[in-house]
Amino acid sequence: MTGEFMAFTVLGAIAILGALFMLQLSKVVHMVVALVFTFLSLAGLYVLLSAEFVAAVQVLIYAGAITVIMLFGIMLTKHQDEETSSNRLKKFIVFLLIIGFAISFYIGIYQLDFHQEGTDLHVNNTKQIGNLLYTRYIIPFELTSVILLVALVGAIILAKKDEEKEEKP
Repeated sequence: MTGEFMAFTVLGAIAILGALFMLQLSKVVHMVVALVFTFLSLAGLYVLLSAEFVAAVQVLIYAGAITVIMLFGIMLTKHQDEETSSNRLKKFIVFLLIIGFAISFYIGIYQLDFHQEGTDLHVNNTKQIGNLLYTRYIIPFELTSVILLVALVGAIILAKKDEEKEEKP
């Protein structure tokens, strides 16, 4: 048993437990904390895969910015923070779906056939990502930024409409 395998096992367990806690917890802030644990453990898995840039982006963007945006969204919206009684049948169905997904994922991975492994993927991976992102994938990159901007403007407009409705008697 190598150190890399032990790190993978621990980080994978943290990612899975964080995701399960996020689904099972009832308070929204606790759910976000569980999601942060999942994001950080995924960043650790990226480091194990020699994708340091992707790990840094995972920490900065997801564990940092997205989590803060979620917390602001939670704080600025009205929601019921009461515990609801959940149905056992619903939990059982979700459990069966998770087990089915895990089995299909396991079968898919072990039937996957890699013909040749890349030996130089970890060399200058940030430079390779940058070159691909700003040459071959520049149009999808820019379209993604436009879509995110439209979503932000739409969210602001929807929030203003709700605020205006509450002010009128």
